[in-house]
Amino acid sequence: MPITRQHFQPAWWLKNPHLQTLYPALLRKSPPLQRQRQRLITPDDDFIDLDWYGDTRNPLVILLHGLSGSSASGYILGLQQALSINGISSVAMNFRGCSGEPNRKARSYHSGETEDIHFVYQYIRQCHPDSALAAVGFSLGGNVLLKWLGEQGENVSLQAAVAVSVPLVLSECASRLDTGFSRVYRKHLLDELKLYIHNKHRCLTHHRLFAEADKLNQLGDLSDIHSFWQYDDRVVAKLHGYQNASDYYHHASSRQFLSTIKNPTLVIHAEDDPFMTPDVVPNAGELSPQVLVEIYTTGGHVGFIGSKDALTPSYWLDSRIPAFLKPHLQPD
Repeated sequence: MPITRQHFQPAWWLKNPHLQTLYPALLRKSPPLQRQRQRLITPDDDFIDLDWYGDTRNPLVILLHGLSGSSASGYILGLQQALSINGISSVAMNFRGCSGEPNRKARSYHSGETEDIHFVYQYIRQCHPDSALAAVGFSLGGNVLLKWLGEQGENVSLQAAVAVSVPLVLSECASRLDTGFSRVYRKHLLDELKLYIHNKHRCLTHHRLFAEADKLNQLGDLSDIHSFWQYDDRVVAKLHGYQNASDYYHHASSRQFLSTIKNPTLVIHAEDDPFMTPDVVPNAGELSPQVLVEIYTTGGHVGFIGSKDALTPSYWLDSRIPAFLKPHLQPD
């Protein structure tokens, strides 16, 4: 499939990419969904929490959130509601430690961690072997999704996938967050991640999991970390077996996996995304025939907020994603 340039009309009061990015994160009202939580115990005796919505006899979509997000993020809840309206059920996966309770291991989640999504996929396939199945990932979750699809190739029985606002080249995105207004996002995310590590250490110690807590102790004082290059070098690389941040970025960036994806996959990207640079966008020669990249001039990062009328926001992703998935999930 090609790389195509598409048009998205932002709300007139949200034309700035930062407004597109911040409005849904700060002001979106999440629908009150009655979901069912399920805890899976992982092979290494940790846990992953899933939040199901809808009749599982319907086609099913796995949802993956972004960095410092969760199944409670507005874009996840909004999409679960939109999918349900289209007769599609969903299960939102919380990455380790993101469901409101610290996980039991020093390791957690990162942009290249695909073991947990594969574990969840295998569980769902075992429980629902005949269901039409798709997956959607946002930001970090999109990178995880694309990397996993490329790694697995024909081994995944998935009807379709969508990845939104993906940091396809992690080194470029880490450096982009060191510039201009994007440093605001960097500080917020790093503060969240440092708190995540602090809370996890306290929880591991409380539960007398001292060997795991010591792995966090060995990271040292994180207060002097002010960039993702530093955080990923000091924390992610050390906890997850990479030599350093450069090694992590090299192996975990999903752009290199686009050529081996065997499932119909839509990648949605905004040129004004404040987490990106133009260099993250792949060229057509890097794409599998199954991958379609849609590039929009505007949209921000996981934004794409239009308007129904003069002052009512419209969440365009909640219509575009089901529109792409639905034909692939319908019976032949």
